[in-house]
Amino acid sequence: MPRRRIAAVFVRPRLPGGFLPARTTSLRTVAALLFAVQATGVLAQLPEPTELVDQQHCMFCHTLDAPFLAPSFHQIADRYRTVPNASAMLEEKLVHGGKAHWGDMAMPLPEDRGGPLSPKDAQTLVQWVLSQ
Repeated sequence: MPRRRIAAVFVRPRLPGGFLPARTTSLRTVAALLFAVQATGVLAQLPEPTELVDQQHCMFCHTLDAPFLAPSFHQIADRYRTVPNASAMLEEKLVHGGKAHWGDMAMPLPEDRGGPLSPKDAQTLVQWVLSQ
């Protein structure tokens, strides 16, 4: 009598109602969400700290997307986003002023921009600029 071969069928276990186990569903959901967020670029964008931007008169020299008296925030983000320790350097420049890195115009001293800036506020501004 010849032996019969039985084909092994691997069936993924399903919960009642036909749902896949939560772990598998969660992984799919997270992967789809991450893909959607990356595709839209929403992940990196932070809300504008309007009060700080106004207090420090940032828009007197900068704009979001076009050079004016100083580079645009997009240009700054493009240049420094991937540079190690760029955040610390830019925060220091905001707190104390600094020499020109773009053309001839230096970052004005805090007293000339709207008053002293705390390190925490400088960090908030830099993170927002680098998210552009």
